Amino acid sequence: MSRLPILGAAVLLSLSSAATANDYPTRDITNVVVWSAGGGTDISNRIVSAAMEAFVPVRINVTNKPGGVAGSIGMSFVANQPADGYTMVGLSESCVTAAVQGGWDQKMDIWYPFIIGGSPDLISVGADAPYETLDELIAAATADPGSIRASAGGAGSIHHLNLLALMKGTGAEFNFIPYPGSAPAQTAAMTGEVSVVVTSLAEQQELLKGGRLRPLGMLVPDDFELDGVGVIPSAFTAYPDLAEHLPISQAIGMAVLDTVPDDVKVELTRAFEDAIDSPAVQAWATENYYQLSGKTGDAAKAEFAKLESLFAWTLYELGAAKVDPESLGIPMP
Repeated sequence: MSRLPILGAAVLLSLSSAATANDYPTRDITNVVVWSAGGGTDISNRIVSAAMEAFVPVRINVTNKPGGVAGSIGMSFVANQPADGYTMVGLSESCVTAAVQGGWDQKMDIWYPFIIGGSPDLISVGADAPYETLDELIAAATADPGSIRASAGGAGSIHHLNLLALMKGTGAEFNFIPYPGSAPAQTAAMTGEVSVVVTSLAEQQELLKGGRLRPLGMLVPDDFELDGVGVIPSAFTAYPDLAEHLPISQAIGMAVLDTVPDDVKVELTRAFEDAIDSPAVQAWATENYYQLSGKTGDAAKAEFAKLESLFAWTLYELGAAKVDPESLGIPMP
């Protein structure tokens, strides 16, 4: 008889735990974006997080924690939170270089990601810069190496990697000035702190249409016609050696720790997929030149693993990595 209360308590505890798990989420979720406000990762995370709120009974609050190397401060913060699904990280493909650049000692497999998508990169200059074409810019950067200041988001970002590949493929040498995200990097080009900026078309489009930046070349094989601006030529046409390292696609998204409970992953996956399919997100992607992915689970993890391998070894080959990828267990692509 004396064991019945104990067994009863155990059953009640078990039922309570199951109910708690199945009730996720019961309080607001925080999405910590590792780049600064106003950039592509920040904006896309805010758009999709807002759309996800229609499919969960709580708010998803987006905050920014930029800094470190390739988003390492924001990722480290989230990695140290409880693995309960209430703290997400807003990240991008650029974060895969954090370890190889010495920002932290974790691989991307600690995350369970949800990939929103991305937009192609291009190289532009400030409206007052003296370069009208990419050929003029490359000629000047080749004639006087390191004299032209260029921004490309944070060190190790996809934009930085594109800049390095551009230098490798053209022989030009720029003076790279890192910023904590695409928005401040673009502002630096507009104010004349730097002459050149490499970020995505989605991030630059309004500035290009407003004449505050001048596009010189797409860092993908095809030209692109932008409404109100005209045709932006592919840099590959004049510099075919760019094909050795480019193009590299963005993979902007969000993630939770891979150790969160499976039922949490299921609930977040459902809300994310419904948000991606929503009219609001579909319209935003079309209007802002985003190619939506929507990958989750194993497919998203595989994509980040592939990008980690590609980015880490490319930086290593370009002499821009502090840590040998092999020592981190990152396989060659």
